[in-house]
Amino acid sequence: MCGILAVFRYQGDMDVYRQHALDMSKKLRHRGPDWSGCVVKGDSIMCHERLAIVGVDTGAQPLTNADETLVLGVNGEIYNHKALEKTLKNPVQFKTHSDCEIIMHLYNEIGTDVVKQLDGMFSFVLLDTKQNRLIAARDPIGITTLYQGFDSRHPETIFFASELKALNEDCDRIIAFPPGHVFDSATGLTNPYFEPHWYNPDVIPTAPVDYPRLRESLIQAVRKRLMSEVPYGVLLSGGLDSSLIASIAVREARKISASDTSDWEDNADLSGPRGWPKLHSFSVGLPGSPDLAAAKEVAKFLKTIHHSYTFTVQEGHDALADVIYHLETYDVTTIRASTPMYLLSRKVKSTGVKMVLSGEGSDEIFGGYLYFHYAPNAAELHRETLTRVKNLHTSDCLRANKSTMAWGLEARVPFLDQDFLATSMSIDPQQKVSDPTHMEKYIIRRAFDAEQLRLDGAADTTPYLPDNILWRQKEQFSDGVGYSWIDSLRDLAERKVTDEAFAARSERWPADTPQTKEAFYYRHLFEISYPQAACSQSVVRWVPRTDWGCSDDPSGRAQKIHSAAY
Repeated sequence: MCGILAVFRYQGDMDVYRQHALDMSKKLRHRGPDWSGCVVKGDSIMCHERLAIVGVDTGAQPLTNADETLVLGVNGEIYNHKALEKTLKNPVQFKTHSDCEIIMHLYNEIGTDVVKQLDGMFSFVLLDTKQNRLIAARDPIGITTLYQGFDSRHPETIFFASELKALNEDCDRIIAFPPGHVFDSATGLTNPYFEPHWYNPDVIPTAPVDYPRLRESLIQAVRKRLMSEVPYGVLLSGGLDSSLIASIAVREARKISASDTSDWEDNADLSGPRGWPKLHSFSVGLPGSPDLAAAKEVAKFLKTIHHSYTFTVQEGHDALADVIYHLETYDVTTIRASTPMYLLSRKVKSTGVKMVLSGEGSDEIFGGYLYFHYAPNAAELHRETLTRVKNLHTSDCLRANKSTMAWGLEARVPFLDQDFLATSMSIDPQQKVSDPTHMEKYIIRRAFDAEQLRLDGAADTTPYLPDNILWRQKEQFSDGVGYSWIDSLRDLAERKVTDEAFAARSERWPADTPQTKEAFYYRHLFEISYPQAACSQSVVRWVPRTDWGCSDDPSGRAQKIHSAAY
């Protein structure tokens, strides 16, 4: 991934403004420490901070076409770039080996419909100088981040950036650009382009679970994300999701490095396993945490090169201000989980690894959070999974993107693959209901269970994971790193926030008023970095489903079903 900044129809002296735009872009350099680029065309400017993962030798951005009438800045990865190259009707001389250059050439042929052809995680801004037209788009789920800014003094000027911090001093209104949408300056409209059949909350799916299809869909999702010209690894918490991704990655890398590529050879970029066949795994926790022990067991089983790191409660507390600066949110759940991930990401980057696979998305798809046990019926469970998937860009995707990119580390999330989503979100939600005989996420566990592999006649029935990992109870990351982590955050807030200040919280923040001292403290730290009124407009707090009768505390241990509930 990278950092992009674009200003369209700037009103003023562009020669003078160029340096200011470079300064704005510099605030994103942690996302792209490998190179910086800037292109000015008329009254528009585009800057780019590059993290080189694919096309390392030639992929510096912003990209331009042969006659430089198109300028493109992209944050993300296009996994089907090789297949898309074959769809071009007109001969094109590619200037780079970047997976992103295809966007520009497809736009030349099919216009904004290019977004419907892309399989990947991406945010991009494309300037068409012939038409003085700007196109901006974000991937369907919002795995990558993108913000749009406005200045009421110059309403004709439009700003885009990968993070809020590049815009907060220049814009008096900032929004998180919606996932699955495309903006076209020719119409001034932002329209949805991602509207799959499973998106309608009024239609409850009825398809029975097809275990071979579910399994193969996830395998292919992992396989296509092994595209990398640099060292890569997997974030391994020891929970089901990251362990399953790691297991699949190990198997697929082994096949690819052995040249067992079958029909994928011409359709996918399999550069990762060919250059880096041995998978590295990374885990983090407080000393003695349940995640560290489980991750170590999984790594031994999979024979990964494992790196296990510990942090202290004090180190976590010391990082909070920096974490909130990078996250650009004051949501309690996101900050709790992001702090260990932020600390781990720095350790990962120090090893030379620049890309990791991660397990976000599974809990939203399969109703894996323990509060889903309180769903009143299957239909409501499905609607809640749909709501959570649609809002991943405000929570887990935001966390995974910004916690890692704070250190120039790219995280890829196979569970949010478009084909896998189409398969898994079309399953009858009754199959996702948790009960005494079916624990949370039963069907995805069952899909990779050795007994199910044998029933399906799979060619390889070797267990993907030890049974005690495959069937381990859901442990939220902020709990799994060590139960004392969340407890310490509450204690810290109790010391930092006086009773008098807390009692007056609604006067300080009449909108989105914090309800706990912990939430108050995070809001306070957020305003130190982002005092402008526009900055809180893009923040969304995750609120538990108290109407289902579950606790309003977002921790998994707050739910009675947890084996170590408090």
